[in-house]
Amino acid sequence: MKKKVLYVRTSSVSQNNDRQKVNQDNYDFVLEDKCSGSIPLFEREEGKKLHRLVKDGVVEQLHVSSIDRLGRNLKDILITIEYFTERQIPIHFVKQGLTTMDETGKQNPISKMMISILGVVSEMEREQIRERQREGIELGKLRGVYKGRLKGTKEDTLSFLSKPKNKRVVELLNKGYKGVEISKIVGVSQNTVCKVRSLSTIEVFSIR
Repeated sequence: MKKKVLYVRTSSVSQNNDRQKVNQDNYDFVLEDKCSGSIPLFEREEGKKLHRLVKDGVVEQLHVSSIDRLGRNLKDILITIEYFTERQIPIHFVKQGLTTMDETGKQNPISKMMISILGVVSEMEREQIRERQREGIELGKLRGVYKGRLKGTKEDTLSFLSKPKNKRVVELLNKGYKGVEISKIVGVSQNTVCKVRSLSTIEVFSIR
């Protein structure tokens, strides 16, 4: 008997995924990855399990909370959708209310168009984050703040700020959270919060 599968992804261990797992008791399998959306679905740990279930003919339908949980790259998203469509497995995007196939088993043209648009938006958001990081580094260089590779590590500032937890710190700093609050929410030390703040060009009204 084929099964209903719910796939969940968060970018870091500290992120809460409860909203993605609503009504999880309605599913036969709940697969949960904690990784960057830039990693193709079937290269993720739980994504590999999903791939095996599909190859074994177990999956009847796949449910995902939103399109960007599949990936942040439009090409990867479309390749994934095509893979499931070829095997007559519909993907239901709960948040957007979209399904890749209609009741007759044919690809839904309206959903395909909307998925492409939303995929582009997701990709643009990811690129904007990267662009802000690059701009921050350039401004940091002009201010004499950017020092390249961090002392005692083999990573440069961009790599440091690109880590999932540190990206989350940046988001919360932009929202005006205090250092102590961010430390508890993200699960990092206050020293890390301060380091992230000093290496970025974020304007924060208060942090302590």
